[in-house]
Amino acid sequence: MMAPDGTFYITTPIYYVNDKPHIGHAYTTLACDVLARFMRLDGRKVRLLTGTDEHGQKVQKSALAAGEEPQAFVDAVSQNFRDLAGLLNFATDDFIRTTEPRHIRACQAIWQKMADTGQIYLGSYSGWYSVRDEAYFDEKELQVVDGRRLAPSGAECEWVEEPSYFFRLSDWQQPLLDFYERNPDFIQPESRRNEVISFVRGGLRDLSISRTTFDWGVPVPGDPKHIMYVWLDALTNYLSALGFPDTDDALYQAFWPCDVHVVGKDILRFHTVYWPAFLMAANVPTPRRVFAHGWLLNRGQKMSKSLGNVVSPKDLKDRYGLDQTRYFLLREVPFGSDGYISHEAMVARCNGDLANDLGNLAQRVLSMVAKNCNGAVPEAGALNDADTLLLDRARGLLPALRRELSALAFHRGLEAVWAVIGDANRYVDEQAPWTLRKTDPARMATVLYTLAETVRMIAILLQPFMPDAMGRMLDQLAVAADQRDYRRIDAASALVPGTPLPRPEGVFPRFVEAEEEAAG
Repeated sequence: MMAPDGTFYITTPIYYVNDKPHIGHAYTTLACDVLARFMRLDGRKVRLLTGTDEHGQKVQKSALAAGEEPQAFVDAVSQNFRDLAGLLNFATDDFIRTTEPRHIRACQAIWQKMADTGQIYLGSYSGWYSVRDEAYFDEKELQVVDGRRLAPSGAECEWVEEPSYFFRLSDWQQPLLDFYERNPDFIQPESRRNEVISFVRGGLRDLSISRTTFDWGVPVPGDPKHIMYVWLDALTNYLSALGFPDTDDALYQAFWPCDVHVVGKDILRFHTVYWPAFLMAANVPTPRRVFAHGWLLNRGQKMSKSLGNVVSPKDLKDRYGLDQTRYFLLREVPFGSDGYISHEAMVARCNGDLANDLGNLAQRVLSMVAKNCNGAVPEAGALNDADTLLLDRARGLLPALRRELSALAFHRGLEAVWAVIGDANRYVDEQAPWTLRKTDPARMATVLYTLAETVRMIAILLQPFMPDAMGRMLDQLAVAADQRDYRRIDAASALVPGTPLPRPEGVFPRFVEAEEEAAG
């Protein structure tokens, strides 16, 4: 999954600015943030891109409904998405806006490249168009309800007739199928790959890629009466953030082609059919992989403003805690699948996994060290089989995490870590250092050293998921800031006996229901 030179480029989709961000947006960016943090700690040079998609008929209508000019409207809503990074501690490297000059320049350049290869022609479009989806649909894809034609998403479609430039998508059916065969990992998970291949095998029609009935968009080079189809505009963001069309730009040279575009399953077709076809037509290298995740469901329903069941990222953070929210979202639901979020599940993870399993392990160990070892890292004697086994299992987590996070299987990576946390808690009970304090103090010190060293490695490994909480845990072990990357998961970087430790403090408080909630 990593480029040969050790770079790693990961992108979120750029988010459509017709409304405020909700937990679905946060979920996608969180996954990208965790993977980017993991790769940085593992020695890669990383670029994490997010941003906002600000053109199109839907945005223009939303601005009109708000009584604002489109640019003023997108300036305000885009800032809400930028603020999401601070809210949930996302370490992004760039934030691209499709209204920026660098992006408009890139869009017009890729259009010209496709035109130069004969892949664009002028015609006229008549057919069904969903403003909400910014997508065209065949009659056979639509459902008629009360005389209205609805897209598969449920959005109402309108009949559109206008002059339009077309992209020769029909020419790319077999080249795309050949591309998928040569690159079996391009579309993940596997179920999504099968879905896309089936769609392409069903036949591709040329794609309308310009509009003339509204003007909020990127002007077509040489014909400014036309503006670009919003998806051609939007997809190009992944290139414009790297300096394209200047292919000598240092960012482009270092990071293109992209290692993974992370998207919601509802925009899979745009990223795995249109995007590689556009790029191949423009003689630009294709990305290495597109991963489509599922939806977070609120008690079984997809979240939407119309249903009134949208969950705010701020509400989750304020109620449960920042790192508790980050952990829950990637532990509870396999990333490629739809999954449920609920208060009960959140409390179970906060109190079970975090407060009881990990938090209590660290607190017990550090409290015993403070009380029985003069508040310093204890001296370890000869290690027995039980000690060695626990330490080896903790060190063995890094290869497991590399494997699972390469597959974006965040929940499986966390399960592997929690298996070792379970081993460590059982080790405490079996070794009973509180008894050894009276019968064999030297052995007690070895047991506590083994546990503290295990906690150190676990805290280093979990930093991508819970950076603040694990930073506090490593502070309590007196691990220097420059000793926290993944090269330190080895015996040579182990805790140094005699190092003074600060007074231990709990990292994960238990979630306690407010009285009114409990009463309800």
